[in-house]
Amino acid sequence: MELPIVQRLKKELQELQYELSHKLPKELEEARAHGDLSENAEYEAAKARQELVQVRISQIGGRIRELSMYTVASIPEGVVAYGSRVTVEDLGESEEIVYHIVFPEEADGANGKISLGSPLGRALLNRTVGDEIEVQTPKGKRQYQIIDLVTIHQIDSQDYRR
Repeated sequence: MELPIVQRLKKELQELQYELSHKLPKELEEARAHGDLSENAEYEAAKARQELVQVRISQIGGRIRELSMYTVASIPEGVVAYGSRVTVEDLGESEEIVYHIVFPEEADGANGKISLGSPLGRALLNRTVGDEIEVQTPKGKRQYQIIDLVTIHQIDSQDYRR
């Protein structure tokens, strides 16, 4: 099973490749038709967009190659890893917080999606229920205890995408 992030990146890659090969050549041709290219803002904007799209295509291609090494089978079971839904108790505040562990491209702190590379994500990695961790946050050091863990192996693929 291909990871959802790889599917999203492949879709973005297809859209950018279409833009580079179909839309941008038309925009450049239209801008050339306006005459003097040295003072043609439309032409400059289209060229700048073309360069940006080429760079992004290269970045996405590299990231897809990196992420393609991951499969659900390669993700450890029973511990916090990519795709896990982790419920922690903030021991200082006595409140429960649910986090989804994701790759950096998917991170969305406001919706509880934290990156594997974030300080909290790194601290949680390879931990299990009952483990306590300490993390340096902007509000100072915080202590958490893992009180529930659902790994990607246990999460229905439709549930995960939410």
